[in-house]
This record gives sequence, structure tokens and C-alpha cells, in this order.
Amino acid sequence: MNDPVNRTMLLVDIEKFSDRDDVEQAFLRRMLYDVVDRTMERAGIDETLRLRADQGDSVLEFIDPNVSVPQVLRSVISELPAQLKAVNRMASSAAQMRLRAVVASGFIALDERGIWVGSDLNHACRLLDADLLRAALRERPGDVALCVSQSVYAGIVRHHHLGIPTEEFHEVTLASKNGPLPAWLLGPVPASGQAAAAGPAPTPVPDASGERPGPAGGTEAGPSGGGSASTSTSAPAPAFSPQPPAGIHFTGGAPVFGGGLVMGNQHGVSGGRVEGDVVMGSVGGPPRPGRTPSGHAPSGHAPGAGTPEQDAPAAPSPDAPQTPGTGEAGPR
Repeated sequence: MNDPVNRTMLLVDIEKFSDRDDVEQAFLRRMLYDVVDRTMERAGIDETLRLRADQGDSVLEFIDPNVSVPQVLRSVISELPAQLKAVNRMASSAAQMRLRAVVASGFIALDERGIWVGSDLNHACRLLDADLLRAALRERPGDVALCVSQSVYAGIVRHHHLGIPTEEFHEVTLASKNGPLPAWLLGPVPASGQAAAAGPAPTPVPDASGERPGPAGGTEAGPSGGGSASTSTSAPAPAFSPQPPAGIHFTGGAPVFGGGLVMGNQHGVSGGRVEGDVVMGSVGGPPRPGRTPSGHAPSGHAPGAGTPEQDAPAAPSPDAPQTPGTGEAGPR
């Protein structure tokens, strides 16, 4: 392979070339050669200063670096559409053509089989084949859609050279099999490429700022659990709900407790209202002296007949657990 050389590249492709029959394709190829040759001649570029590669439905021109790039670009912007219009005017509808064009620059090399290769050339071919450039040609009334590479824009277009409308170039990102490619499109950006031209919206990265994402309501509790760290929508104030009266209430199957509720043994009652049995003493344990396990006095023994210690009710122990049961209740 030869050493790479720097060249200005002009790539031109015929729209919907494969939709034509063989006779029409042969005619379009001749017309494409004629249009490109006249465009280069009007720019004052001699045939000895350019090399050509044929790609069937497209033509690749590699122009000598001594040729002014603004001169090439001015000719492509003005002369290429004019020459194409002259050809289409004299052709039938089946023989008319529309063109996509790319102007780029970079290094290319000639391999052992006479084929031009190079990553800069691959980049230019990706621009020519991009869907956004195809959409631009499809949506505009003119017959030519042109875009330039990032290097051509940075080195030539943005400097407002004579005959180059800098303000009419729009930055776009073209999708390709090698990833997104930056480029500059002459003329309006097609509707299908508006999002790409504006750039993708930034994607929030979780925990990038050290904060946890808020809940669905947009409010996140602070470190103590009671504050609001971030609020996107003000939460409505909770409606006032009166407390239910003391007791046990069931609403919708869920118990609601209003006031105090004490469950378990009661070891003493101090004031208040007491409903139900209050057991003073042990329930379920060994029988008291003078009582049967069922809680009744044995036959032949009347209450009060025994000793005072036996007949007097035992004082309840403050620490003894009391379980409400079915035994005999004490005095009320």
C-alpha cells in the first residue's frame, strides 16, 4: 500500500438509483459524470488535479491539496445544482435525478489492487449514506442535499469565506453503524432529524449528586425522617379527623382504638367506671382453703364456720398475674 496522501473529497450519490431499470441506470451514470465534470471545470479544477473512483450509483472525487477548498465548496454549492437542473430540464421524468453530496477532507491511500482506502474516506462514505441526509433531500424541493464534515466546517465554512453561506449550515449528528457522526448540513434540518440536531436530552444518573431519588409524590424525608429534602409538588394538608371516643371501634374491618386500652389482668381499680367482673384473687390456681376446685364451699361447711383466716378472702398480691375466667367473683 502506498503512503497516505491528503486530499479534498467530493462524494455524489444518485437518489433511488436501484429503483431504475438497467437502461435508465446506464443513462443516469453518464449524466452524473457529465454534471460532476462540468462542476469541477467551472471551479477551474483541471482533470490532472483530481482522481475518480466509481461506486456504481455514486462518484468519488479526490482533489489535489493544492486546489483551494473554498473554491471547491463554492462550486459544489452553486454550480452543482445549476448543472443538475440543466440536465433534468431536458430529460424525461424517468431519467431525472436528485443528488446527495458530501465534501470532506483527510488522508487516503492506494492499496496493491488500486483501491482507495482510509478511515477518513470511510467517514465520508458514512455521511453520504446517512438517513438524515436522505431525509433532507426527500423533504426539500431542490434536487441537491449537501453536508460537510466537521473538519471542513471548522477549517473553511465557519470563517465566512466569500460565496459560502455560513449561517445556512446547521450542526447535525448522523447515525451510522460506527456510531454517531458529527456533520454540518446545508439548508433546513429535516423533521426526522430535529432531535438529533438539538442533541439528546441529558439522562439523569442515579446517585450522581449523592442524593437519593424522591418518592412518587416528589417529597423526600430529610435525615431525621420529618423534614422535606426536595419537593416538586406540594402535598395537600391532611384533613382534620376527630379522635373517636374511648372504646374499641371497627371501621372497614380495621380496629380503631380511641382513648386508653388495657388488656390483661387488672390488679387494682382506682376510680373510674368498671364494667364486668373484677376478680380479687387468683383464678385458675390452687383452691383457697375451705373451697373445692370448683370454687364452692365443701358440703357440711358453711362460710364463716372456719377460722377467720380461712374464711376471710385473701388480699390480692400486686405482683400475681390475674386472668379473667369463669370462677366465682369476689365482692362487688
